[in-house]
Amino acid sequence: MVASEAQPFAKTGGLADVLGALPRALSRLGHDVDVVIPRYRGITAGERAATIRVALGGQVADATIWTLTDGGVRTALIDYPPYFDRDYLYGVADRDYADNAERFAFFSQASLEWASHADRPYDILHAHDWQAGLVPLLLQRADPARWPRRPATVFTIHNLAYQGIFDASWLPRLGLGWELMRVDAIEYWGRISYLKAGIVFSSLVTTVSPRYAQEIQTPELGFGFDGILRARSQDLIGILNGIDYDQWDPARDPNLPVPFDASKLTGKAAAKRKIVETFGLASSRQGRHCPLVAMISRMVDQKGFDLLATLAPGFPDLDASFVLLGTGERRYEDLWRELAARYPDRIGVKIGFDERLAHLMEGGADIFLMPSRFEPCGLNQMYSLRYGTVPVVRATGGLYDTVEDVAAARRSGARGRTGTGFTFKEHSPAALLAALSRAVEAFSNRPLWRRTQQAGMRQDFSWDASARAYVDVYERAATMTHAVPDSVGDR
Repeated sequence: MVASEAQPFAKTGGLADVLGALPRALSRLGHDVDVVIPRYRGITAGERAATIRVALGGQVADATIWTLTDGGVRTALIDYPPYFDRDYLYGVADRDYADNAERFAFFSQASLEWASHADRPYDILHAHDWQAGLVPLLLQRADPARWPRRPATVFTIHNLAYQGIFDASWLPRLGLGWELMRVDAIEYWGRISYLKAGIVFSSLVTTVSPRYAQEIQTPELGFGFDGILRARSQDLIGILNGIDYDQWDPARDPNLPVPFDASKLTGKAAAKRKIVETFGLASSRQGRHCPLVAMISRMVDQKGFDLLATLAPGFPDLDASFVLLGTGERRYEDLWRELAARYPDRIGVKIGFDERLAHLMEGGADIFLMPSRFEPCGLNQMYSLRYGTVPVVRATGGLYDTVEDVAAARRSGARGRTGTGFTFKEHSPAALLAALSRAVEAFSNRPLWRRTQQAGMRQDFSWDASARAYVDVYERAATMTHAVPDSVGDR
């Protein structure tokens, strides 16, 4: 697996969580898995294992490989300080590093160079997101003598909004020919896209939920790539991300004051009291009829904060309290600070991130609010279900795949079927408010609420289930002879 980040070494988002958990789940199924990432500043793990010579255009440079094995997975760290010994992974503040095209082309080439010297040939090369998008292309163009048995390639899109688009003038500097400036190669509106390279040149393409695999083939959520993806629709598979049940288990979570499980939920009350104390809310309100609503999120439009901004001034009129943990756009941070200052007994806010507090909020809140405009997979709704915290979500992407609306389950007529949360379809303040109001009202119906909590806690979102689906993809890819399509539709 080739990726730009992986837990516990480097993380900016969910990609790192996947690369930290999926390889271990595959290892438990009996597969040998190596993960390759850059050795960024601050990473000290591993032992020096090799030096490789990396040719990129007219540049030839030596990179050091550091390796370590943990949990049955070997990690190889590509060490080349001119590219990776920097303060941040991708850029400073809102600006990407100007040489990201070169940095991650070098990383992709170095990953292949290291892999070509493996003791045993690889069956699969699995590249993740645009930073590794050149891997399938470079492998296809590699010297056959170095790859007597060329592995199949799988490319995973974690978030289509990030596309690795660069000026075409990079091509000769990367040793890539102008013949790639075609609509059926990596040309994208006169520029080049590393994400498109991964999609076009891989054997199979996956993304992080079944629903998202459908949505990204539409103009609404395709971010200009919908035609490219429709051309590969037969080779596009959605596999839901899992969550780490070792890290997220209310029965043995050290961040909770009292452990609990689906059969004994009393520990949630202790966690709720701790949250109320931490945020300084009015404890008198946190009774059986006043739910505590939690949000843990980046404060940006994609996560629905535009909808929340419209509704937030009216939140004190709901019979609920709210706690928020996250960072994001300044306008949203300021709005929520002002709300917390105006209604300190009802609204609590912490700008920043705190892993222990995040666990406590998942364990002690009654409702988790996640009104995303789009959500490739999402993890917090799965954490919430695991912890008996009922989600209110927009039915998009992985949220659609993981949360079943209580009313829809009842309408299905299936005996014994219970929904796991409250969903809304339209991306509008009114639709969000209606779903949240349904949840607040349902909270007072204790038998219904308990059934909803327990139905969510019984769901299986472990990585073991997801890993088995990836094995199916690998086996299918290994039987394929992938040819670049004559046309990949729209740019």
